[in-house]
Amino acid sequence: MKNVQKIETEIKGAEWEKILDDTFKKRVKDVKVDGFRKGKCPKNIYLQKFGIESLFMDASDAALQVAFKKILDDKEVVPVVEPGVDIKAISKDGIKLEFTIITKPEVKLGKYKDLGIKKEKVTVSKEELEKEEARIASRYAEMVVKENGEVLEGNTAVIDFKGYVEGKELEGGTGTDYPLEIGSGTFIPGFEEGIVGMKVGESKDLNLKFPDDYTEALKGKKVKFEVTLKEIKERVLPEFNKDFFDDLGYKDISTKEEFDKEVKKAITDRKTEEVNNKYYDDVIVAACENMEVEINPEIIADEVKRTSDRMAQSLQQQGMSLEMYLQLTGKTKEAFEKDLEPEAIKNIKARYLIEEVAKKEKIEVSDKEADEHANKEAEKYGIDKTEFLSYIGGMEVVKYDLRMKKALAILTGEEVK
Repeated sequence: MKNVQKIETEIKGAEWEKILDDTFKKRVKDVKVDGFRKGKCPKNIYLQKFGIESLFMDASDAALQVAFKKILDDKEVVPVVEPGVDIKAISKDGIKLEFTIITKPEVKLGKYKDLGIKKEKVTVSKEELEKEEARIASRYAEMVVKENGEVLEGNTAVIDFKGYVEGKELEGGTGTDYPLEIGSGTFIPGFEEGIVGMKVGESKDLNLKFPDDYTEALKGKKVKFEVTLKEIKERVLPEFNKDFFDDLGYKDISTKEEFDKEVKKAITDRKTEEVNNKYYDDVIVAACENMEVEINPEIIADEVKRTSDRMAQSLQQQGMSLEMYLQLTGKTKEAFEKDLEPEAIKNIKARYLIEEVAKKEKIEVSDKEADEHANKEAEKYGIDKTEFLSYIGGMEVVKYDLRMKKALAILTGEEVK
């Protein structure tokens, strides 16, 4: 591929001698030679006993760093992944190295403006508003004892039960004062339905059958449950009044109408973000389809690794390792990484697309713009600008980010946000 360069370089003479000497000084600290204290063996004695070849491995690692920096300085290449390296020769006189460097592949833009993609309109229906308000209210619902009446869907029935299979008591099929939410699907089919309509103090036999996909020992077998209803609890939703609005943190709201407006705004904001994200994604995908770029397998592998590392970090925050996740999903590391490839390729193409648009449109970011953007972002996160810049990696990262935002705005036909 055109973006793959093989560059040979050599380190010899005084520079190589210094690397070997520095390597010896590090290695000798852990070496014990008869007649000398640990770490105090003279270099000539060390070389007589172990040979200069014993320094080559560590010395080559140090030489790689020196040689690669020279290439970056002299050739002005910008690798996009960790370079491959091959040691062509190594001796007391020097080391010859061949680097395989992959730079950003050539990107040929196709049509990227006015792609005919429409953004969905954001609306909030009455049903959506009511559903969201019911969800909010349900979080604050209280469970109260139902003094009279019978078990209804959504109630919690406090029961004693005992199961029998083929006349024998079912192991693990007994419960006392068990709270069962009707409609939760906790028990086998027919159990919760059989309790609906029961009254406190009532006992009942439920003659049921274990599902065919149940455990091997019980699937398809008939079972009888003796059930006694001891108590009924129901969820009581809070009233939509000033006290409830205060509990939610809406200190300036006192009427249901005002609450409706606030909830509707929250739904609208959420849906607007979702619609915008989908629109941006659709535009980028369409523009990428018009673009020509050949992506090296190494670039894809590097993106997959980054994605995998981010997932591992996210799982760790949830108290789970990537290894545990793979065990739970029954996947090998190779299969897991293979599944990440399509999204990795999509992300790479999107990045190259936006960078190339910025280049073609000659987008620049002034120091003043970058400074104002950094101030705005720092304020958003509640930290000062110096701390923000230290966290993200400096002003050049701010400039790159703002440049990409401008390019994305050209793609989508919208203003920079």
